[in-house]
Amino acid sequence: MTTVGEIGERELIARFTEAAVGRTSGTLPGDVVIGSGDDAAVFLSHGPVVVSTDTAVVGRHFRFDWSTPEQIGARAVVQSAADIAAMGGRLTGVTVSIACPPETVVERLLALNAGIVEQAHAYGARVLGGDLVSSPTVVITVTSIGVLDDVAPATLSGARAGDLLAVSGPLGGAAGGLAVLSAVEHGADPALVDTHAEAVAAYRLPQPDLRAGPAAARAGATAMTDVSDGLVEELVTVAASSGVRLDVDSDLVPRAAWLDAVSAALGVDPVRWALGGGEDHVLLAAFPAGDVPPGWTRIGRVSDGDGAYIDGEVVGAVRGWQSFTEN
Repeated sequence: MTTVGEIGERELIARFTEAAVGRTSGTLPGDVVIGSGDDAAVFLSHGPVVVSTDTAVVGRHFRFDWSTPEQIGARAVVQSAADIAAMGGRLTGVTVSIACPPETVVERLLALNAGIVEQAHAYGARVLGGDLVSSPTVVITVTSIGVLDDVAPATLSGARAGDLLAVSGPLGGAAGGLAVLSAVEHGADPALVDTHAEAVAAYRLPQPDLRAGPAAARAGATAMTDVSDGLVEELVTVAASSGVRLDVDSDLVPRAAWLDAVSAALGVDPVRWALGGGEDHVLLAAFPAGDVPPGWTRIGRVSDGDGAYIDGEVVGAVRGWQSFTEN
């Protein structure tokens, strides 16, 4: 099989560009003046622009023996695009930087790029370009670009006493899927992967409804973030940024119907996954007292004070992802 070193950077970038442009039959959305293939992209903005960057490293954030290249590429877009949604923005485009060893098989990178392009288009966005560089290991960096459609950005620091806390979807699914794959790697029955296929799929490619972000902003969300590092970690961050106390009732935190079966098979409390597991990328928001928007589930409240509390107890042992520690 042909490697990146054999085909060369320019030829591979040309194939990436062909995939990005060909996906739209050569057309560009109205806000994109120059897309992928030139020195830089050019697009029009009629309001505030939202930008966020996420990096994923092989062996740290993904594994090719656990996920297909297409899933890995799509997942990289999801985790970056979720940050746009968490500000109340709508994704319009992404740029992608891929670092890899010269001996990387070309077909793997083309498949990874296909996942990136497909997921971007699923969100109504376009791949606007990027970079390809030699590296000792595979690293994927996605920069997402979005717009605020006549709404104010929802920040981490806006939660106020009296607000309600809510999430836009079930939690713990990705952690449950990761637990299944890890258990099999450490000697559990390989059939668990098929038996709990929904959990494994939730880990390989989370499917949050990112339309909930702009909808929440329109509904007056005072603060918002995506659950990338685990619900508890996001609660701690919002509480500190807003200078308030956040209280969550663990019984109210939604989780997928199939998660209990996974937890029973592995002997793990599913609440631990829902509170401490990350990478679901659903949204956490604070709303003024009243009804939360359709599609959102109330899980707690905001009050005067400081810190994050679960069932009345200050957050302690159950913590989420830490970038610079072993997880």
